[in-house]
Amino acid sequence: MGQLVRVPANETQRLLAVRSLNAIHSIPTPELAIVAELARQVFASPYAAINIIDEDWQRIAGQAGLKIAECSRDMSICTRVVFDDELLVISDLAADPELKSAPFVVEDPHLRFYAGAPVRLENGLPVGAFCILDQKPREFSESEEQSLVRFAQIASALLRLQKTNLLMGIAENGLRTAAMTDPLTRFLNRSALEAVVDGSLSAAVAAGRNFGVLYLDMDGFKSINDRFGHNVGDEVLCEAALRIRSVISTEDIVVRMGGDEFAIFVPDPADRSALLSLSERLLVAFRAPFTVDGVSIFARLSIGAALAPHDGATRILLLKNVDAALYQAKAAGRDRVAVFQP
Repeated sequence: MGQLVRVPANETQRLLAVRSLNAIHSIPTPELAIVAELARQVFASPYAAINIIDEDWQRIAGQAGLKIAECSRDMSICTRVVFDDELLVISDLAADPELKSAPFVVEDPHLRFYAGAPVRLENGLPVGAFCILDQKPREFSESEEQSLVRFAQIASALLRLQKTNLLMGIAENGLRTAAMTDPLTRFLNRSALEAVVDGSLSAAVAAGRNFGVLYLDMDGFKSINDRFGHNVGDEVLCEAALRIRSVISTEDIVVRMGGDEFAIFVPDPADRSALLSLSERLLVAFRAPFTVDGVSIFARLSIGAALAPHDGATRILLLKNVDAALYQAKAAGRDRVAVFQP
């Protein structure tokens, strides 16, 4: 089919419309399969389908009847429907000079009839076709053509609805993430403790794995705000967030607990020594001065460390114990780490 169709001038915009469907067209959907089955019965046809034509492949969004696999778009008659953006009816594929030697005609499933109507998104660009196939030649009346166009309109509406639901889900997830994100440091905030940390901790405990936590406090941060103002304090916090990110791994969960305090939750550390190693790297990172407007400012760390389930199998108990360890680090002179000792 590659030599039989001309790529339209708006193909770039059309492909953007196809990609906006995201995961919708990656697998058949139940609603579109139901519509395909209804069409198959209405047209007394062995096969009906809603196909999406992407950059190089025909994807099946819903089908009923014969089991026909996805194929390259060059092999798909639906590609012609999409590129011409109009109804296409071929009464006998074996009599068509361009299709009579196509594999799906001369070989299984030995197709002889095709009818397809464009399926469009809200921008009017065709993204696929609603097609009817038969293994014998047939005529298609004007009323049947109108019915197929209506089926394509129904499929178009379902695709638009599914796309809207998908985008709403993405937006909802984005809002949920925003609600759990500290706007200054871009770390999670305390509301993520229940939503994110509790699940990770419970899963680790249930699986018999360790789950570590470090509680960080920036020594002397209050004096920075008092002396230089909150704008400078915010710049120091932003730089502190960068230093923390430079040390932790992508699996670690960082929560800004408030002010200059951060909790780092470490999934599956080997033992307490792993927490100590991470803590030492953090201490080193914070020993360099922060430079704001040419002024060097020091804000080193005190760190408390605890390891679940030994030091607590719940988030509340684990944070209570790591806070006690942090107090020990401060009492011992700051700029150091202390591991919780029962």
